[in-house]
Amino acid sequence: MIRRAVLLAASALLAAAAPAPETPPRSPAQLFGPLYTAVQMRGLFPDSKTFADAIPHRSAEAILAAYSRCRCDTAPALRRFVEANFAIPATPAPPPTIQKLTLKAHIDALWPQLTRTQTTVPAGSSALSLPRRYVVPGGRFREMYYWDSYFTLLGVQRSGRQDLVEDMVVDFGSLIDRYGHVPNGTRTYYLSRSQPPVFYLIAALSRDPKTLATRNRQLRAEHAFWMAGAETLRPGEQSRRAARLPDGTLLNRYWDDRDDPRDESYREDAALADQTPSRDRRQLFRDLRAAAESGWDFSSRWLGDGRSLATIRTTRFAAVDLNSLMFGMEQAIAANCSALGDPACAAAFTARASARAAAIRKHLWNGRFFADYDLDTDHANDFASAAMAFPLFARIATRDQASATAAALRPFVGEGGLRTTAIGSGQQWDDPNGWAPLQWVAIQGLRHYGETTMADQIAKAWLASVSREYAASGKLLEKYDVVERKPGGGGEYPNQDGFGWTNGVTRALMTD
Repeated sequence: MIRRAVLLAASALLAAAAPAPETPPRSPAQLFGPLYTAVQMRGLFPDSKTFADAIPHRSAEAILAAYSRCRCDTAPALRRFVEANFAIPATPAPPPTIQKLTLKAHIDALWPQLTRTQTTVPAGSSALSLPRRYVVPGGRFREMYYWDSYFTLLGVQRSGRQDLVEDMVVDFGSLIDRYGHVPNGTRTYYLSRSQPPVFYLIAALSRDPKTLATRNRQLRAEHAFWMAGAETLRPGEQSRRAARLPDGTLLNRYWDDRDDPRDESYREDAALADQTPSRDRRQLFRDLRAAAESGWDFSSRWLGDGRSLATIRTTRFAAVDLNSLMFGMEQAIAANCSALGDPACAAAFTARASARAAAIRKHLWNGRFFADYDLDTDHANDFASAAMAFPLFARIATRDQASATAAALRPFVGEGGLRTTAIGSGQQWDDPNGWAPLQWVAIQGLRHYGETTMADQIAKAWLASVSREYAASGKLLEKYDVVERKPGGGGEYPNQDGFGWTNGVTRALMTD
């Protein structure tokens, strides 16, 4: 009884001591306004992210004052002005190729090359500081990313780098403490959105029992972020990331708190809006940003016509992957609260998780497989994608649903791994591309329900794709064409090498 009372008191003290979130710093587009627009729309840099990551040499006010006097009517003049006032990030060099190493040894050797430390940031930089070391994906992705990091850490841990795992758990917790949520990535321009909520999975990789109360407090803060506005919703209404269905069921959707062009893809978003005058610009930008929060940026999964990015409607879906992960978060909080001696919290989150699981089994099931719930038609759609594996990964599906989902996934399995969708739209989260996180989710989900033959087939095929490319080029890539077993393509930028989550999932599959 004494130990229980002490745990309850400690839990209450930690909750009371939770830091108030900071006022988010402004992004480069917000700081530099007309200058930022001019640089991006003139296409001074092939990759819009380059200027978003530039570091100003002086205050935004001083630079904008100078810009107002600048005769920067031509691209060369504007380029000279930018180079005089900003440090432009260099094109990232690919990791050195070490052909003599086995694939496993090569991955182990990559972690130090992808590890960064940034406890302070230059004034005016878009970068966010972190208290401990962290791993970046590689290539143009110079910062820590949210859902990428869980899949990366699977390999980091299996490489014997638990010290780095513990550092990154602290890093993610610090972001929640400072901003009330985990941003998409550690840049100011990512603060208006998050990504698939996997902090409960990241936190579970920690082996430090002394941090359980802190981690649980942070998880509860993240849960509050995703559920903000839910308590006042009436049936059929949505607010930010929460959606209440007509029968009163509460689910979540992807969202972004801003509705302007993304800083890191400013030109692409603005041009799309210009080419689509029939669409409300703000809603178009919001749907593009929400797709970025989903991690599936972009996919026919979110497109009204399945082909054109101009028809994107991400905010009109209660996504099956998101709600499966929210269930996992609620289960984790309930278990943590129980371990910390807080039965009221444990009961409340157990009830939340049970209600969500029932909702997923009912509303996100279309009779053949799990799918996104369309908030406009009020039923699960018929769009088949690798996201259908998430309820299996979270152990939500009934046995019959799991068996049917495995059958629906079977056509997506090829010689190179699991395809993302069956539609070749030219977007990167579509056929014929396969992605490391979706391989892991499907493999683990199928194994949970005894579908080991298919799980093993996906694992073997994925490892064959990665091994084949490594033998050919010495690289591990962001994505792969799993139909022709070659580097993947499509999307807003070239295929990147490095690469965090490919390294992590591949290393884990080689070990498990």
